[in-house]
Amino acid sequence: MLIKRRDFLKISSLASASLLLPGFLKSMTFEGALNPTQKKLIVLQFTGGNDGLNTIIPIKNDIYFRERNKIAIQDSLKLNDETGINPALSYFKNLYDSGELSVMNNVGYPNPDKSHFRSMDIWQSASRSDEYLDTGWIGRFLDEECYRCQHPTQALEVDDMLSLALKGENNKAFAFKDPKKLYQTSQEKYFKSIYDHHHSHDDETVSYLYQTLGSTINNADYIFDKSKSVKTAEDYPNTKLGKDFKTVASLIKSDINTQVYYLSIGSFDTHVNQNERQQKLFEEINGAVESFVADMKKNGLFDDILLMTFSEFGRRVAQNASNGTDHGTANQMFFISGGLKKKGLLNDLPNLEKLNDGDLIYTEDFRKVYATVLKKWLNADSSKILGWKNGMYDFI
Repeated sequence: MLIKRRDFLKISSLASASLLLPGFLKSMTFEGALNPTQKKLIVLQFTGGNDGLNTIIPIKNDIYFRERNKIAIQDSLKLNDETGINPALSYFKNLYDSGELSVMNNVGYPNPDKSHFRSMDIWQSASRSDEYLDTGWIGRFLDEECYRCQHPTQALEVDDMLSLALKGENNKAFAFKDPKKLYQTSQEKYFKSIYDHHHSHDDETVSYLYQTLGSTINNADYIFDKSKSVKTAEDYPNTKLGKDFKTVASLIKSDINTQVYYLSIGSFDTHVNQNERQQKLFEEINGAVESFVADMKKNGLFDDILLMTFSEFGRRVAQNASNGTDHGTANQMFFISGGLKKKGLLNDLPNLEKLNDGDLIYTEDFRKVYATVLKKWLNADSSKILGWKNGMYDFI
């Protein structure tokens, strides 16, 4: 069967929604689902460079209020005598008080890059700033743990396109925005006919697209079936992130084999009128996380769930002339779980007296965080996946 240009484009549109490993061409049996008590990781990406200083606030630091005389957060929710949290994250304050949230400040990497694209690549690939990798840290987890991955839904991203973080050398995660829509698209007679009647093709790209199409068709039904097998009674916000978390919750409560979920929200690129934009995004995050945690608790799953957040960089200490902040360096990460071993603030607030040309100087390497999560939460060989041998943290 010869492929025409219009066929190529249509196949590409469906194939790009999943970017699956092109080896699963036959119908699959889905055995070996996760044990209900097996640990699961949810990664929430704050895209665009969230301003960490207006998230976890140094409420007694005169430098903070002086350098941000118009955008400093004046009504933060007090965590301790020195520290507050943005009032739009009121539920995070509740989690902090109940010992179900940890905060690591000043996370970054040596020789930071202030480009959104490059810094995000560094965070997603877990590379050095002078190193370029075409695989992600979760993708390499899939490669390393492939003997456990009997089917390619071990990691899922709720998005239209697969992020670098979830691309391995031999295994890739599955990306979709809505399980039902993915299933409906995969069942269109056009796509099934194209796949059922195609022959081997000499063109490597065309062959890859056909193989990926077959994988999508074979797995879309499985994901959709699991997404609706256990309906959630929890009331989720009618927001993008609220809907994404509701999808993840439904899958977690099913017997799907997925161990890692990847979500994102943004943009936090707040060069202008920062407080209004950040507040709106935080309110969306706050509501979605509150519903998700309540759902997990009601179903006895919260102790085995770890929700981790990150952003590709923070912002500069001083505000700019547009009541915003420009690209900076180090930032904080949140960890939410019923299974935390160490709660609250895991380290000191950023040192605002010692800066590098107006930027924070990182003290915690994000790769050490990843190594900790891989080894202690996902029970994976972090040294093989990251090449990291410089110790781990003890919060999980």
